[in-house]
Amino acid sequence: MIDSHTHLDSCAPDNAALVAAARDAGVTRLLTVGTEEASNRTALQAADAFAEVFAAVGRHPNHAAGFGEAELADLRQLAAHPRCRAIGETGLDDFRDYCPRPAQEHAFLAQIELAREVAKPLVIHTRAAEDDTIRMLREHAAGVTVILHCFSMPDHVDACIAEDWWFSFAGNVTYPKNAELARAAARVPADRLLVETDAPYLTPQAVRKHRNQPAFVTHTARFVAQLRDTPYEEFDALVTANAQRLFGW
Repeated sequence: MIDSHTHLDSCAPDNAALVAAARDAGVTRLLTVGTEEASNRTALQAADAFAEVFAAVGRHPNHAAGFGEAELADLRQLAAHPRCRAIGETGLDDFRDYCPRPAQEHAFLAQIELAREVAKPLVIHTRAAEDDTIRMLREHAAGVTVILHCFSMPDHVDACIAEDWWFSFAGNVTYPKNAELARAAARVPADRLLVETDAPYLTPQAVRKHRNQPAFVTHTARFVAQLRDTPYEEFDALVTANAQRLFGW
């Protein structure tokens, strides 16, 4: 099993315990994702320290203020690290009033171009900004491999399928209130399907009283496998192969 999106530096306990627990749960690869300069570096440090861990580096839309040429140059340098396998997470977020929209769009466009330049997948965060996120990707991300991290916009699933983007489902797909999202997870193309934790956030329903961690991705995987009427072992093989093809790990 794989965890296509986690934040090790925001989780507890320490990385060694988190990776060991994931290993014991059958998680063989995980992508820990940076959101700004400090967490980009701790993500790469974790990737250097553990064979199972790889990294993504980027600037989250909530941290996009002040993103300029120097910050882009820093990302470009970090992206050259051999354990870096994706750019992001980046995108748009109108749910939190943490960063003006023009700054978010500037950082988003710069990271689209960086992903194209370095030929790495682009990890997308979108919250309360779905229409604009899709529009900007359509206008600017042709030829870039797009991963819709924590896919949570079931009303747009057909549009996203048509663009041949990747879908990564997190623990929120397991919540009883998210029936429409569960239906989307049942029908996205098998060759564009991933699962993730987004730990320490979005703990799957079966273990929701606990703080999320990469080991818990198996709960989401079992839920989505059942939705798709697929034996767990077959689903495990599918998403593991998908992630290997996508991230080259």
